[in-house]
Amino acid sequence: MKLTTKILIGLMAGIGIGLVLGGSSQIATTYIAPFGTLFLNLIRMIIVPLVLSSLVVGAASMGDVKKLGRVGGKTILFYLLTTAIAVTIGIVLGNLFKPGAGITLLQDVTVEAKPVPPLVDTLLNIIPSNPLKGLVEANMLQIIAFALFIGIGITSVGEKGRPLLSFFDSLAEVMYKLTSMVMSLAPYGVFALITPVVAQNGPSVLLPLGKVILAVYIGAIIHSIIVYSSLVKFVAKMSPLKFFKGISPAATVAFSTASSAGTLPVTIKSAKENLGVSNSIASFVLPLGATINMDGTALYQGICALFVAQIYGIDLSLAQQVSIVLTATLASIGTAGVPGAGFIMLTMVLTSVGLPLEGSALIAGIDRILDMARTVINVVGDGAVAVAIAATEGELEEVNNKSKKTART
Repeated sequence: MKLTTKILIGLMAGIGIGLVLGGSSQIATTYIAPFGTLFLNLIRMIIVPLVLSSLVVGAASMGDVKKLGRVGGKTILFYLLTTAIAVTIGIVLGNLFKPGAGITLLQDVTVEAKPVPPLVDTLLNIIPSNPLKGLVEANMLQIIAFALFIGIGITSVGEKGRPLLSFFDSLAEVMYKLTSMVMSLAPYGVFALITPVVAQNGPSVLLPLGKVILAVYIGAIIHSIIVYSSLVKFVAKMSPLKFFKGISPAATVAFSTASSAGTLPVTIKSAKENLGVSNSIASFVLPLGATINMDGTALYQGICALFVAQIYGIDLSLAQQVSIVLTATLASIGTAGVPGAGFIMLTMVLTSVGLPLEGSALIAGIDRILDMARTVINVVGDGAVAVAIAATEGELEEVNNKSKKTART
């Protein structure tokens, strides 16, 4: 049985058991949830060395600094463009669905705002003053910057850099192997993660705010069908069905873990083995995307900002809605790919247009359910851009049944 099928069985079993335990969620949180936490800890254990080693190898494998700059520029452009489209879709759906109509506000609930960091500070913080501190704190932007500099340095010194490249290449291969070992536990981890979520956030939570959930999930589907299908079909000349089938293992893990960074090992594995993305492109584009590509999160911002405005009876001007697009797009660069980060980012977006932060407390109750959908879009978007970049660089291989069989063994 394929791993994807096993993960799907674990997901469906978790949903079923969660509904059964809905009246006694204590059982799910006490006895089942710890196994999900253990699975996440295993994934977190490999994230930093995986990102560092794969990005160093990816950058050095480009062969020359000019190619690295070209691929990097295209990658960032694709990511920011798809993010801007995503938040625009979110705003359009927010205006159409009007999810805030008829909602009764929670009283005496306050949410502390996260200050909007100046763009200059965000950019300056990308370069680590102490790279080892960035590694210890798992600051992904700083790790990416440090890895890119090492890769550029290895390329620049030529033959003398080969021993260091061999070290990181060996480390990357070890991390890929560990990834496969950890992913063999994914069906059980997914089951343990989804069961307490369903048990705690059953129909009693879903029904009152169903419009918000519906709008976010419909937005995710629309964005996938229009943007990602077009990207892989017209840029990579790949069948959208083949793409979505190939990226489905990563999407399934993303749905259960609600973590782009946590899903990264599976995303890399799926892109290389199922979609034919070369190792150099996958090792460079996907870790970068797990940090700066937040399409699903941006789409969520657009819908939720309109939701908060509507429950307070505030009409947002066109200029304010454009401001939401810009803020969400730029803020996505510094949003961590971990569960709940999108909700923190929401306070920044609300602050940028002067909306009451208390309204975000309503979103908090269903944020985990929304987080699962937006993480899937984030991860699928990473895969779509990786496929597109690989195609433009002539590094997209045709994956046949024989190669897939070899990869599984």
